[in-house]
Amino acid sequence: MDSLVALPAPTAPTAPYDWREAYLHALFETDRARIYSRIMEAERVLARREHALFADSNGWAEQQAVTNALNALEALRNCLGLASTAAAA
Repeated sequence: MDSLVALPAPTAPTAPYDWREAYLHALFETDRARIYSRIMEAERVLARREHALFADSNGWAEQQAVTNALNALEALRNCLGLASTAAAA
């Protein structure tokens, strides 16, 4: 029987795809009182990763994933009627 092994969390704030957890928490949050803060946190993490990837010509796939995630969070905010965040500024 296979047992699951917990992998250590990435220590660098700009490790590849370390933004996914915050993104998924925002995307699947069901508590209306927490959704705005989840989206803000995910956008902050994504903006930081986007900045780190700016100079990395080999990170095209992740750059596209980050852009798609930011667009999805914006669409979620719009659907919920939440104010726009300034995390990416």
